Amino acid sequence: YQIIAISVDRFEKLAPTIEKQKLNYTLLADDRAMATTAFGLAYKVSEANFQRLKGFGLDIEEASGQNHHILPVPAAFLVGTDGVIKFSYVNPNYKVRVKADILLAAAKTELKANKK
Repeated sequence: YQIIAISVDRFEKLAPTIEKQKLNYTLLADDRAMATTAFGLAYKVSEANFQRLKGFGLDIEEASGQNHHILPVPAAFLVGTDGVIKFSYVNPNYKVRVKADILLAAAKTELKANKK
């Protein structure tokens, strides 16, 4: 398998994280939110929420280098070698992410199905 992650932060913001965290997967920058929007995972932050986030030290304009005020809905997809989505997890609550064991179980199930 190959893990690919996409962030709406610009590459210059991701590079230190990649290095510091010693990520062993590909992390791509989607600062213009083109992929996020195309996947149907983008939502626009209201001006009030933008200011609230900024008050918490999260400046999404500075992070992305854009003023689109778009954030992604956290999601995970398992895509087969045939390009078909075999498993998906999307949760609009950014605090709730797919558990690694669930994603691993889905990958193992797909691997078994392909061996038949």
